[in-house]
Amino acid sequence: MIAAQTRVSGHWLDLREPADAAARDRGLAEHLRRHLPPNDQVIHDLGCGTGAMGRWLAPLLPGPQRWVLHDRDRDLLDVAAAEPPGSAADGASVVVETRASDVTLFGPDDLACVTLITASALLDLLTRDELDGLIDACAKAGCPVFLSLSVVGRVELAPADPLDSRVAAEFDAHQRRMTARGRLLGPDAVAAAVEGFRGRGADVLLRPTPWRLGAAEADLAAEWFTGWIGAACEQCPELVSETISYAPRRLAEARAGEIAVTVGHADLLVLP
Repeated sequence: MIAAQTRVSGHWLDLREPADAAARDRGLAEHLRRHLPPNDQVIHDLGCGTGAMGRWLAPLLPGPQRWVLHDRDRDLLDVAAAEPPGSAADGASVVVETRASDVTLFGPDDLACVTLITASALLDLLTRDELDGLIDACAKAGCPVFLSLSVVGRVELAPADPLDSRVAAEFDAHQRRMTARGRLLGPDAVAAAVEGFRGRGADVLLRPTPWRLGAAEADLAAEWFTGWIGAACEQCPELVSETISYAPRRLAEARAGEIAVTVGHADLLVLP
């Protein structure tokens, strides 16, 4: 993603796109629709990846739309340009422009003349300083901001295993790890964003948007589990020996669709 030093694979983004679409809050999208101006929309999508947010949101909003997609990964931007959103809700045209850029370095001019700012699965990758800078840039733009699918540190596997909570705690610690850029916010990002936007006078609507992965999403559940336990073991190497039988067993269960996985996320709609 835009603020990370490691690349996110297109395969992972493809796997998660249907689950993201199912989880996002359509009520917030409808609320947003009522607060947009009745003219052409200029929408900036920050850390866009392969453009999944635009493919979900553009058909829910009326009027001609110009989406400006920002990401550091040019390969992902190429996919986003090749797979643009469909028409707007009223059949109006939707056009896409891609920009290789780092949103953590945005200044006031980068979001000038914008009618909507969006981002998906971005906030938890930021440090506090980066989030504050992004909030300032959004506040100066003076337009609605729709921030989707930020993790909140709640994971549930059913049936449960005694080691689940141990792995979850180390995963959350990994998301809050210190980096060269500073300490990442991880699951604290949503609360920090709500506080930051409200502190600048904005109204913030918050909705839970968990992934609910069952047998039909077994491939995604298995990929998620691999990353989940991998990050936990990176954070706490002693966990490798503790999970020597747990990890392959739970992964096999995930691949077989025998585990129901709930991963907590939240959507925020910010109205200036």
